[in-house]
Amino acid sequence: MNHLPFSISATDGGARAATLVTPHGEIKTPVFMPVGTQGAIRSLSPLHLSSTGSQIILANTYHLSQRPGEHLVAKHGGLHKMMDVQLPILTDSGGFQVFSLKKTQINEEGVTFNYEVDGKKTFLSPENSMEIQQKLGADIAMNFDECLAFGTEKSEAIKSFERTARWAVRCKQAHTREDQALFGIIQGGFWPKLRRQCARQITEIGFDGYALGGLSVGEGHKKMCEVLDYAVDPMPRNAPRYLMGVGRPLDLVEGVARGIDMFDCVIATRHSRSGMFYTDKGRLRITDKRFRNDMYPPDTSCTCYTCTRFTRAYLHHLFRVGEILAASLTTIHNLTWYASFMARMRVAIENGQFEAFRAWVHDMYPEKTDPPPEERAQGASKRQRR
Repeated sequence: MNHLPFSISATDGGARAATLVTPHGEIKTPVFMPVGTQGAIRSLSPLHLSSTGSQIILANTYHLSQRPGEHLVAKHGGLHKMMDVQLPILTDSGGFQVFSLKKTQINEEGVTFNYEVDGKKTFLSPENSMEIQQKLGADIAMNFDECLAFGTEKSEAIKSFERTARWAVRCKQAHTREDQALFGIIQGGFWPKLRRQCARQITEIGFDGYALGGLSVGEGHKKMCEVLDYAVDPMPRNAPRYLMGVGRPLDLVEGVARGIDMFDCVIATRHSRSGMFYTDKGRLRITDKRFRNDMYPPDTSCTCYTCTRFTRAYLHHLFRVGEILAASLTTIHNLTWYASFMARMRVAIENGQFEAFRAWVHDMYPEKTDPPPEERAQGASKRQRR
């Protein structure tokens, strides 16, 4: 397959800066994808989305197939026209949502489940996942996979990833849309041998890009990094690598350090709705009473629409009275910050300064179990020498 031209322009250790070319524009990586599960970035107008610097967004096959239905999306001319968004779009296959539901029945043909909104019995298979995604018309589709929870027994994980590999073959056979790229998903749980085996099976099938699934499912940052240490290397170097469902700043920089190009997560927008601002000095909760009379911008170093026009006191007031504008303005800032964060990470890679950037992220967004700053500095120095 060659539906998604991909070229690496710079590397710094395992980190890489690259470019993907889609029908709706180029994407400079590493990149964070805001999530618009239901065909919209929650609380955000497309007019403001275009000002955030976001390069690509994600929508969800499972949810859109239930409401409003892929046929209605196709009647609009696809997701781009229905949403009035000209950015590239990726659609998740729905595998994660299906397997997180209760009362699912899984067999070789696919999955039968009850839709959580109205209990409607629904069947999803590799073939109709591909049919739905082709009707949705995103730039990138994902193969239908089986996602496992952290703590699954090894015997079940073996059955699961082997089924995922068989489903991947069926997805590729069913996917015929020439203007849409298709990514394969690598599973295998938390066992190095299974990850390598699944990677080999998926790459032998051949896809436009490759994703790591089954992470960010409760295993924690340290365990996720341990898996990335052995799971990324078997992935093809000359194709985009996508780590699904990951979006904390520390997770992003550690994923990039190990060779990941693409990420998505709901936290940038979900945290916005509770008044959490991401800044270069760490997170700031605007609902704290200390901001009630604060006349500074929410983030004094940011030039987004929100930070150049409004005060912390005003944002604090909006959240206090339950005004929906509060979520909108915070989302504008957080998506702008995330886009800038990834762009600056790319520049650091291009300039051979990624380790310094990585150390800064550990200082601003440390994991609770991280060593003291002086030990992190020593570790960064050692990594640079290596």
